[in-house]
Formats: sequence, structure tokens, C-alpha cells
Amino acid sequence: MGVEIKESGVSEEEFARMKRFVRDYLTASVESESDGGRMRWYPWHSAEYRFNHILNVVELGAKIAREEGADVDTVKVAALFHDISKLEADQDEHADEGARVAREYLTAHGDFPESFVESVCQAVEDHSYQGPLSDVSLETQCLMEADILDKVGANGTALMLLRMGYEARSHMDAATMVERVLERGREHTSRLESDTATSLAHQRLKRVKWFREWLEAEVTEMDVDDPML
Repeated sequence: MGVEIKESGVSEEEFARMKRFVRDYLTASVESESDGGRMRWYPWHSAEYRFNHILNVVELGAKIAREEGADVDTVKVAALFHDISKLEADQDEHADEGARVAREYLTAHGDFPESFVESVCQAVEDHSYQGPLSDVSLETQCLMEADILDKVGANGTALMLLRMGYEARSHMDAATMVERVLERGREHTSRLESDTATSLAHQRLKRVKWFREWLEAEVTEMDVDDPML
């Protein structure tokens, strides 16, 4: 269930400043690494991709929050900070580090209620939780569902095809690679709790299936061995 918190009153100007801070923080995280960072040659390990992913999660999280009755400001701000430390911290530490950065920023900028700051930081800290989404607050659930959904659908397919290029694969491997998107999508979306997120996942997975069908129809002798489709 969602927690009762005082209205945060995050203005458009304040949110815009937060976005600039997050974007600059990610860019600085990459520039500070003399070796160019971990796997920067993959687009999803760049500051540009990470910031775009964050904005996608903000939009998806806000949509889910509105439909499910969660505090929208909490979800939006938590989504904005959830991966801020992704490029500088280890995977199993980035959520805690992100919560720390969010707390420092929200405490130093603006006059946000302590209950709001706590709710945002708790959502950021918990967003990597691998257990049932029913265990976390409604705001955290909305954030986690949005994070899952951004890996599913057309966006996930485009990233997989980009990966094919980096790995010097041909388009003849596309059916297999797109099937990976479907398999991972099914696995990830099986965790969803809300009706809103489940509906969005269904739409996104359907688009991936359509894309694969178009590939099969247009690419001669493509491997179409897939009993699930």
C-alpha cells in the first residue's frame, strides 16, 4: 500500500533543475574514468543512454502512479534518481548510492517535507529488490514496474539489434535475438502487480511479436523455429 505523505509540491522548475543535475552527474561519472568506463562501447553503458532510460522510467512511473493512486511526485523524483549512480557504483551498490545522492540533493535544494524525502530515498534504495513487488510500498512498486517495462517492447528490441551490430552479427540472427527480448520480457513482466503495468507490458510484448513476424516474412531462410509464437 502507498504511504501517507505530505504533498511535496515539486514545481516544474524544481523538477527541471533535478533533471539537469542528474544529467550532469551521469556525464561527470563517465568523464572521471580514465579508461572510459565499464563497457562504454555498449550504448546502454553510456551517460546518454542511462539518462534516456531514466526519463523513460519517469514517464512510465508517473503514468502507473496516476492510474494506481500512488503519489506521483514521489515516483517521478525517485525515478529520476534511481540510476544516478549506475555508471560509478557496482550493480549491487548503485541503489544505495543513488538513495544517498538523492537525499543529499533534496536536503540541500528546496524545502521538501522530510516524509517526502524519506519516501523518495526509500523507493530509490528498494528499486533493485528482487522479491515480490507486493513487499514494497506502492510508490516503490510503480518505480520498479516502470523500470521493468523500459526493458520490454520496441525499445528493448532496438537495443538488442544495436548489440547485434557491436557483436558483428548479421540480420540472419535477428529472429534469435528478438526471441531473447521476448523471453526476457516475459520473465521480467511476470513480476508485475498493477493492472496498469500489466496492460502496458501486454502491449509492448505484442509489438515485439509483430516485429518478429515481419522479419520472418521479409528475410529469406530466416530461422523461425519458435513453438511459442
